[in-house]
Amino acid sequence: MMFLRVLFLLALVFASVPSRADVDITSKFSNQGSVANTRHNMTQRQSSGGGPSAAIMDPYRNDYQEVCVYCHTPHAANTTVALPLWNRTIKVTTYTTYEQLGTSTLTQSVSQPGPNSLACLSCHDGQTAVDSIVNMPGSGGYSAAQMTAQNNSFLNTWTNTRGPDASVHLGMSAPDNTGCLACHSPDAGFVGAGATDFRAFRIGTDLTNDHPVGVTFPTNNGPGTDFNTPGGTKGSTKFYDRNGNNHMDKDEIRLYDSGAGPKVECASCHDPHGVSPGGGAFNPTFLRVSNTGSAVCMTCHSK
Repeated sequence: MMFLRVLFLLALVFASVPSRADVDITSKFSNQGSVANTRHNMTQRQSSGGGPSAAIMDPYRNDYQEVCVYCHTPHAANTTVALPLWNRTIKVTTYTTYEQLGTSTLTQSVSQPGPNSLACLSCHDGQTAVDSIVNMPGSGGYSAAQMTAQNNSFLNTWTNTRGPDASVHLGMSAPDNTGCLACHSPDAGFVGAGATDFRAFRIGTDLTNDHPVGVTFPTNNGPGTDFNTPGGTKGSTKFYDRNGNNHMDKDEIRLYDSGAGPKVECASCHDPHGVSPGGGAFNPTFLRVSNTGSAVCMTCHSK
């Protein structure tokens, strides 16, 4: 009877603790120096200054003990997508794009997301585990089938020397017992206490409420139009040369051409490695340009 009474009291205490997974809690990462000090460090460890608790994450994602390998590999890269030494699974997906919203303000054609959006969506569309890679560190950990499909049996072959091996491989799926949002959402209850709400980062496959990726940049641009002309060109990529050095710098917004003209893609405005104005903290949400005064919008749009 005493045991049941204690359980009842504990249940009341836990029920009275509000979930903190409904706010953007300040990151434990410094967001300075390199991508290793940002939330894009999927090892969830930092060399100094303290970081998120790896013990919490170890059962749910492979700790490859390398930061870059979650996206890139020097050998045996994904050949199904035109991205630099890409190591992540890219599932064949048809996305619901912006023009299907039926807005009358869109004058340009919209295509399926190009490579420089698929890189981001390979995590942020919620379909694929953050540790679903093609080529694991070392030898013998390669699977060509991983290029387009996540195979948990393959991922289970990784041995984590710093903690328990992952038995579940989480992606940014909807709140359930298999996705990151099982903790990182208001629905997480007590288990989500202290976890940042990640719902805004789970974009999904319906892109109608996001800036249109794959939208063609108007050929009619410049003075007297609604669009500023990008002043720089590198290969097929157009960019807004902020400092006039004719070099496509990290802090310059760009338009990617995958064969059908310059288009807006996720990486047009975001750099996943972080952009640090003046050497300080990275711009929030990995933006290339701080959006103070709508600076990101006004780079392309003339209003």
